[in-house]
Amino acid sequence: MNPKPAPFRIAGADIRLDSMPTNGRDLTLDVGAEDRLAAADLLGITAVEKLHVRLHAVRFKGGIRVNGRLVATTVQPSVVSLEPVVQEIAEPIDRVFLPGGEKAYAGPADAEIFVDLDGEDVPDHFEGNEADMSDLVLETLALALDPYPKNPGESVGALGDDGDTESDLPFAGLKILKTPEDKG
Repeated sequence: MNPKPAPFRIAGADIRLDSMPTNGRDLTLDVGAEDRLAAADLLGITAVEKLHVRLHAVRFKGGIRVNGRLVATTVQPSVVSLEPVVQEIAEPIDRVFLPGGEKAYAGPADAEIFVDLDGEDVPDHFEGNEADMSDLVLETLALALDPYPKNPGESVGALGDDGDTESDLPFAGLKILKTPEDKG
């Protein structure tokens, strides 16, 4: 049995609620090589070459609201040629953190749940007086990654496999099973 991996943490990514000034607190993270390597491993990509995060946190409804920007350079293999694809990412961040753990939303198994797709996101929660922004950074980066990266000019058709030959059709192999009586 494998031990549970340690949670992903970026050094200095904590924001303390109890010592926050009234005008808020700025947090700038230039993520180091070791943490970028761990992030790339968790995301299943080749590398995170640069990861810079600038956040501003203010008190909000008993918790904190965090706004800012994530700027990153990532490398992952092309889905066409497996050559490295470099992606420049610049993503806004806007998240609310409230104290206390996740609330239990248990209800009947067949209960209907209304989800407002245009409404605000559900706030994240933190325990104690400190909120760790590491998961926020990793999640924002993960959602910004291109799920099907490819270099400019690459396409599956350019590889010479246009998929239109008769032997590629799903039932082409069954043709050999046809007897002369079946053809008539």
